[in-house]
Formats: sequence, C-alpha cells, structure tokens
Amino acid sequence: MLGENDLVDNLSRSLDRARGKRDVLASEVTTLTAQIAEIEARLSEEKNRRERDRVLGEIESIKRRIKQTASALAPLIVKLCEATEMAAAVVPEARTLDSFLLSVATEIDNVIDPLLRELDRRADEVRVGHTALDVPSLAKANAAPTELPKDINDRLLRFPAWLSRNNEGGKKEAAENPRSTAA
Repeated sequence: MLGENDLVDNLSRSLDRARGKRDVLASEVTTLTAQIAEIEARLSEEKNRRERDRVLGEIESIKRRIKQTASALAPLIVKLCEATEMAAAVVPEARTLDSFLLSVATEIDNVIDPLLRELDRRADEVRVGHTALDVPSLAKANAAPTELPKDINDRLLRFPAWLSRNNEGGKKEAAENPRSTAA
C-alpha cells in the first residue's frame, strides 16, 4: 500500500504542477490578449490618422490646383476679350463672344469661393474625425484628364450660332460674300 500512496502523492504533485503551469499560461494568455488589443487599437488609430492626413493633403492639393488654375484663367480671358474687341471691328458679332467670355469668367468667380469654403468645411470635418471622406488620390486623378461634358447644349459650352463649326448658315454666308477666302 505504501507504493500506492507514493503514486497518489506523485500524481497529486504532478496535477498541482500542471494546474500551476496552466494558471501561469492562462495569465500570460490574458496579458497577451490585452497587449494585442492595445496594439490593434493603436494600429487602427494610426491608420485613421494617416488616412485623415492623406485626405487633408488631397483637399489642400485640390484647393491649390483650383486657385492656380483660376488665377491662370483670368489673364487668358482678358486676352481673349481684347482679341475679340479687335475682331469686332471686322466682325461685329464678335462682341457676342466677348460677352460670353465675360459671363464665363463671372460664373467661375461666383462658384470658386463657395467651392473653396466647402472644401475647407470638409477638411474641418475630417480633422475632428466626424467624417471619413473617400478622396481619390490625386496621382490617380492626374492620370486621366477630366473630360468636358458631352452635352453640347450645356450652358457654358453654347457658342453663338455664327461661331459653330457645324453651322451651315456660316457656309452659306461665306459663299455669298465675295471677299471670303473659304472654299
């Protein structure tokens, strides 16, 4: 019987050691699980911060591009208006193009400031984390040029009839005008 007690004592000690190891491992698993959760939270926070920074950078880049393009457009419109004024001496209808160019310039001025304010508002929302905008990367946007609307009847693309390339009336006038060099 003495041997049986030794076996029971050995098994009891082995069981106690195994339970002790299990408890240590369970504690370590709990600690590791907490550490993993903390690292995942920090990783998610860092990803969100970087995405916000990327979106803010894209918005700022868009604003810069709009401002630069608009400031480059104004002198071109002025030069076109000057050229149409000179053309109006020969073709009085050129004044129509001049007024069209001025209306385009006015329309552009009227929409750029509200657009820039809206971009600022969206950037503020991104900064405080209220909105996560999905702004495409400008590298992708620069790859494909923006296409003009295909609707020829669009208000800003409507040229006077005498300027239209497809104007049959212009061909008739050219044929009737003996000074015309059109063939």
